[in-house]
Amino acid sequence: MFEPVQENPYPDSHVLGEGPEPHPLLRPVLPLLGRWHGRGQGEYPTLEKDFRYEQEITFSHDGRPFLRYEARAWLIDGSGAPVRPASREAGWWRVTPDAVLEVVLAHPTGVVETYVGRVSGPEIEIETKDVALTPLAKEVTGTRRHYTVENDGMTVVHDMAAVGQPLQHHLTTHLRRRPS
Repeated sequence: MFEPVQENPYPDSHVLGEGPEPHPLLRPVLPLLGRWHGRGQGEYPTLEKDFRYEQEITFSHDGRPFLRYEARAWLIDGSGAPVRPASREAGWWRVTPDAVLEVVLAHPTGVVETYVGRVSGPEIEIETKDVALTPLAKEVTGTRRHYTVENDGMTVVHDMAAVGQPLQHHLTTHLRRRPS
């Protein structure tokens, strides 16, 4: 006889007060917790034209000293209607006892990035330490991300060095916290 499936006793928490208490090391990044949604603009010298997109980012935890991170984006047209899926990424944000951030992000396009950074009040800056590529992945040699969280708003500025280009601006997204 099969045992009935039990509900997961450790669900990820998207907001404070639900699920397990956040680990004390997460204190500097607690403002990130939740689901965020917004729009952004992108550009890069190797692209024919600039583009607009919508993005959803989720930061959650299960009581251990790291955040789970998931992001997805889709291109939109001039009226804001979805055109097609764009990027996806998933990973983990770990805070060390001396408040250094260590981030691992994986993309379905064959790129895996490790970042190191710091939190300074409402601002978070992370920069790649290493980039690993599968044989068919687009060449990415480095990225830098700057997150600013104020109240229920978050701005993400993403710089990238790729396909022979130096590190430069690629994306800017303005997001609002969504109710859980």
